[in-house]
Amino acid sequence: MFPALKKLMPKSLEAPRSMERCVHVGDRILPLTIRENARATRITLRIEPGGRALKLTVPMGLKRGEADAFLDRHQGWLLTKLAKFPIAGDLRPGVMISLRGIPHRIAHTGTLRGVTEALIVDGQPVLRVGGLEDHLGRRIAAFLKKEARRDLEPLVARHAAGIGKPVHSITMKDTRSRWGSCSWDGNLSFSWRIVMAPPSVIDYLAAHEVAHLREMNHGPKFWALCRELCPDTEAAQKWLKLHGSQLHAIDFT
Repeated sequence: MFPALKKLMPKSLEAPRSMERCVHVGDRILPLTIRENARATRITLRIEPGGRALKLTVPMGLKRGEADAFLDRHQGWLLTKLAKFPIAGDLRPGVMISLRGIPHRIAHTGTLRGVTEALIVDGQPVLRVGGLEDHLGRRIAAFLKKEARRDLEPLVARHAAGIGKPVHSITMKDTRSRWGSCSWDGNLSFSWRIVMAPPSVIDYLAAHEVAHLREMNHGPKFWALCRELCPDTEAAQKWLKLHGSQLHAIDFT
């Protein structure tokens, strides 16, 4: 996996290296990033948000065979952890997708034109999508992004007014490492995937980022303000911890 170290070069001067390849885990083929870390004393394995990639951190100079053996020993653990994530490409007509915490069945109209809309058909929530089927994921993503903005803008405005802080801009992104962010100059950013969560969780995320307008940290004052703005803070955090990765796992490409 990693070339042998040159004998004449002190180990402390060796730059950490990384490589990427794909591995099979059950029926899945996942990208794997292997990175050396000069401070690592053991191998650590991480499943990236959404279960769509793996990351292996290894000590300097570890041989490929040792890393492969580690992955083989942890196949059972990986299968168990990845079982809660849908396999990429599962977004198709008939599949359920959540909108504001309510599962909607995806219905492809087959028409080249037409808006994407959520409605009730025969008493059941449906997400009706037009256009080519190859563009299904892209059209759903655009719809969710629009709906997320529609929900978050008034929530942010209400919470910001409550603490007397201005908001300069609100941006929708598809971030994997965090659900939202707040800059020093009042620019807020949110992952539009949050609109798939229940309304109380969406409200929590808005309150969380607005609280950063006053407290740019995660100290006691920040959490007290967050709970003041959103009394359901703890329950929303628990929901995101249990279900957030499932929202990240959906492949809209």
